Amino acid sequence: MIYLDNSATTAIDPEVLDEMMPWLQNNYGNASSVYALGRQARVAIELARADFATVIGAHPAEVIFTSGGTESNNAVLKSVVQDSKLASTVIHSTIEHHAVLHPAAALQQQGVPVYEATVSEYGYVDLGVLQSLPYGNALVSVMHANNETGVIQPLVDIRGVIGDALLHTDAVQTLGKLPIDVAALPVDFMSFSAHKIHGPKGVGALFIRKGINFRAHQQGGGQERNRRAGTEPVALIVGMAAAARIAVSNLEAHTKHMKSCIDYARVLLSSSIEKIRFNTPEEGALPNVLNVSFIDAEKLDGESILQAMDIAGVAVSNGSACVSGSLQPSHVLKAMGRTDAESRAAVRISVSKNTTTVEVERACALLSEIIRNMRV
Repeated sequence: MIYLDNSATTAIDPEVLDEMMPWLQNNYGNASSVYALGRQARVAIELARADFATVIGAHPAEVIFTSGGTESNNAVLKSVVQDSKLASTVIHSTIEHHAVLHPAAALQQQGVPVYEATVSEYGYVDLGVLQSLPYGNALVSVMHANNETGVIQPLVDIRGVIGDALLHTDAVQTLGKLPIDVAALPVDFMSFSAHKIHGPKGVGALFIRKGINFRAHQQGGGQERNRRAGTEPVALIVGMAAAARIAVSNLEAHTKHMKSCIDYARVLLSSSIEKIRFNTPEEGALPNVLNVSFIDAEKLDGESILQAMDIAGVAVSNGSACVSGSLQPSHVLKAMGRTDAESRAAVRISVSKNTTTVEVERACALLSEIIRNMRV
């Protein structure tokens, strides 16, 4: 199989697995226990926290571990509004992941004012629209880079618009693809996930800037400095820190390789498929993502494109959810002004450090053939 859906998940790095194994076998203590096995687990967690904090330029006390990006996003939105009472209004962009859209909708059903900031046809948040919204006592959530198109949002400019409002960003897709330094990025909260960077599934992290009185949304024990209850999964936390450390230590080489694969795919597809639209810009986007749609998409069946690629041995996606067996139009592409047909028939190619140019060439040839056959 040619795997080109690395924005969905990545293969775990063998070195990451090696670091995790002791904590899955002999060192199985509960980090809250006071005897030796427990103390060993606690030390492992705190070393992992320090490692991860170094990767993002934070202090270890500003990092808590969660079950993934979805929990991190939910925790921020719900705690800030309900538990911590730091904001009374939520503003988010129209292209956020459902892990932000759905908790925001749940808050709105409970009476919390929720506003949307629209985006341009290229996928960038409209700063003029954002400025017109009531951001005075708001939590503003704008993702660092979009998971479907790879478009990188101007967080510094957004901060300039919203003033002292709290700013959260979903950085699930950017860790390991862009340099991240929370000392330079003007955000108050930042969400991360391990399985996007060749780490294990089921673990994530949340950066909470020092000085914010963030209270746990999930109650239970006093783990994670009373900010996230629940027994810590030591092996997963160790794995996340290892994956982040490896990703950042080889960032320049890996991003250069991924960008070359995406540039090659863009050339191959533009020369072999007529009426193609690139929804990912050549600049200002992640190095590993290429999203394409088709101007005559009414003639194409989005689900059939993905199924045909799968049968041919290539894993790609269109970035939108499959609900009840029916491929839904991408809300991201619709927000960018694409038609329902274009949004449904889009294809997202996302590569990793392990992707080869031979795989890219083969996948693009197959996609071109499939599109030609469907247009006949």
